[in-house]
Amino acid sequence: MKSTKIVTSFLIQDDKYLILKRSNKVRTMKDLWAGISGIIEGHEEPLYRAKREILEETGITENQITLIKAASQMRTDSPQYENHEWLIFPFLFAVKEHKIKLNWENSEYQWITPTDLPKFQTVPSLDKVLSSLL
Repeated sequence: MKSTKIVTSFLIQDDKYLILKRSNKVRTMKDLWAGISGIIEGHEEPLYRAKREILEETGITENQITLIKAASQMRTDSPQYENHEWLIFPFLFAVKEHKIKLNWENSEYQWITPTDLPKFQTVPSLDKVLSSLL
């Protein structure tokens, strides 16, 4: 089975968690809600990739966030590809201010409580990833 390593991060402020709606310009999971995610390239450290994705997708710099928790790696099947799984590295960061500047990968954002998540059409296992960080 082929595996792809990815990071999925959540930002928290005032007991609300940031989720992003993937745009219709991305290759996979179009128009689904997700955390801040990206593929780990080569031998990158997951924490490095998580911080880089936060900057790219929200415009929030490393000095504006504080790592609260890194959960254990999770495995989930990829619904789009046969014999493929994702190895997800979950992270939770507190953010000092939440002015969000989305890039082309996402079209919307929402600050939600964990109980709000079922109201959104999300990427696979997003609820489990968030739960692992609570």
